Amino acid sequence: MSRIDQGREFIPVRIAVLTVSDTRTLSQDKSGDTLVQRIAEAGHVLADRRIVADERDQIAGILRAWCVNPDIDVVISTGGTGLTGRDVTVEAHRDVYEKEIDAFGTVFTIVSMQKIGTSAVQSRATAGVANGTYLFALPGSPGACRDAWDEILVKQLDYRHLPCNFVEIFPRLDEHKRRK
Repeated sequence: MSRIDQGREFIPVRIAVLTVSDTRTLSQDKSGDTLVQRIAEAGHVLADRRIVADERDQIAGILRAWCVNPDIDVVISTGGTGLTGRDVTVEAHRDVYEKEIDAFGTVFTIVSMQKIGTSAVQSRATAGVANGTYLFALPGSPGACRDAWDEILVKQLDYRHLPCNFVEIFPRLDEHKRRK
């Protein structure tokens, strides 16, 4: 079972938050606020925060820029993961991914099922890696952001979490680029 090894030193992670919405502003962004609060409470660093319209190219452009920024380790987006015609966040993420973290969506669905039952099937939460940066796409509700953070991300973004975590493999995410 998973546990926190208090003998390991905590390593703060630099996280950017992207809210995908045609209508929200920073003052109305409850999902983004939820993530920002939890990032700070966990001891991590908010590296950047933006709101972008539900436009695939714009979303992917920000993701790409953040993935090459050496001051950003993780990107968490919220919004645009549903089934409507304007929900293009998942497609934008997949345009950027080098590798998809398939199990993230599965685990998120399991967590969501415990909270909202079969309505969880309407989420397309996803995750992947690009340029040594982790990318997570969460639904646009504060509850979904809380669930993803509290049940998955707070643990996987903590170097002390055992038996394994995302932080300990940061140095190896782009090792294929160093090979001769």
